Amino acid sequence: MISVRPLLVPSLVLALVACASKPVEPYVRPAPEYALPAETDSAFADIEANISNAHGSESSGFKLLDRNEDGLRWRLALIDSARHSIDVQYYLWYGDASGRLLMKRVLDAADRGVKVRMLVDDLNTVISDATTVVVRDDVAGWLDAHPNLELRVFNPWRDRAFAGRVGESVAEMGRVNHRMHNKSLIVDNQAAILGGRNLGDEYLGLNADFNFHDLDLLGIGPVARQASAVFDLFWNSEWVMPASALDLQPAPADGDAARTRLTRSVTGLPALQMFPAAPQSWLAELAALPGQLHIGTSSVSTDRPDAGALRQEMIGKVTELMRSAQSELLIINAYIIPDERSIEMLRELQGRGVKVRVITNSLASHDVPAVNSHYKKWRGPMIDAGVELHEVRHDAAMRSQVADTAPTRAKFMGLHSKGMVIDRERVWIGSMNFDPRSAEINTEMGVVIDSRALAEEFAGLIERDARPANSWRVAVDEDGRLTWRNDVETVTRQPARSFRQRVEDVIFMAFPKELY
Repeated sequence: MISVRPLLVPSLVLALVACASKPVEPYVRPAPEYALPAETDSAFADIEANISNAHGSESSGFKLLDRNEDGLRWRLALIDSARHSIDVQYYLWYGDASGRLLMKRVLDAADRGVKVRMLVDDLNTVISDATTVVVRDDVAGWLDAHPNLELRVFNPWRDRAFAGRVGESVAEMGRVNHRMHNKSLIVDNQAAILGGRNLGDEYLGLNADFNFHDLDLLGIGPVARQASAVFDLFWNSEWVMPASALDLQPAPADGDAARTRLTRSVTGLPALQMFPAAPQSWLAELAALPGQLHIGTSSVSTDRPDAGALRQEMIGKVTELMRSAQSELLIINAYIIPDERSIEMLRELQGRGVKVRVITNSLASHDVPAVNSHYKKWRGPMIDAGVELHEVRHDAAMRSQVADTAPTRAKFMGLHSKGMVIDRERVWIGSMNFDPRSAEINTEMGVVIDSRALAEEFAGLIERDARPANSWRVAVDEDGRLTWRNDVETVTRQPARSFRQRVEDVIFMAFPKELY
């Protein structure tokens, strides 16, 4: 990994349970709880009503959030505009500038009476550093006690101490290894943001070292209820435990002083100069939104957290969607580790005359070199199967446009997007990487949208990403060697940022690909 980052919401969970040794016994699960119904006084009600009247009750409006700045801006817009409910489901929530700002705005919404449900994965709750501890102490004492906010944890360790976690991980690896990789923000059951972004500076363009090129989808209408159904499925599952069900011994709350410190921590930061700490009015942005939306119908899917086991349904759904292509399949995905079955599917598509273009990370743009260690041997077979293969450049010309949020200018760019365009008629955007962990171990989610206009826009973005100024075209020359070509050079050795990356690329070949 490039860096180990402090986590905000998971760290809050840690603060709440740091003194706990096991869940409260006997543990009585709470009664099932479901998303609040959409109300006619929501800030998004008129937008949805107009879409429904013009296009039918099954239609939603969609906006691609291709720029990291838009990813942060529209999350703040939805949170600040919430009147009834906010449901948040994330794998990672970092304790950096953007993570703290988003947390503050969520708490502001809870203060004004919005019901907030927060669901996070428990994997990274052990990570902390001096900076995180300050915020954790500020917030943890009163977060769980807030009358309008409830926090739940996916697949928590029973023994919260670090040594206990290690022992439990060894003894129960089959259970502990399963993590929740889903990402969604749903407001008033009428507006939702779905896609690949976690909540942290590199996903939202504010990391001075590196920023991801990432992708989300803003949806207004029935798509929000479809996302709520996924949220409720997890919220009420046996894999999830309320923070209040753990044996908490939190430090005494200091109320207003803690909130003041949280506000100060995001006030005056140079990286956040375009994003004030206080909630804003988004009336102008919401008024302009209908003209920016593509209309379509949608279906949100997820792996299912069934009692005692996870039902891995996403890999089958995504594979079926790929096979359905009749003329063109465009794929952008950050982490790809194929297998023989996927290569055979690509050959099948090639045999039917389907054009397949794939964009993924190069070693140079990778934040997880270990994935490249297991992907690289499949470059040749993918090309032989007819794939037009591109690998994103770390120095892509588009990075200031899509990855960096002013005034931040990162040293390099990586890829984190996960999406597909099928026949320029349908779009898939989600959390799922095309690797063994996403297919067989983690839970994932994604949305399929039938919308020619949305598909055409997304296809245009993929074509932009594939340009030589932004990506290397990987091909096989007449001597059978792999080549990487951009707008200034052609090389026969995979591009890397440093010698260290090349060493890591070799070392990680010795470890199982399922780890990543």
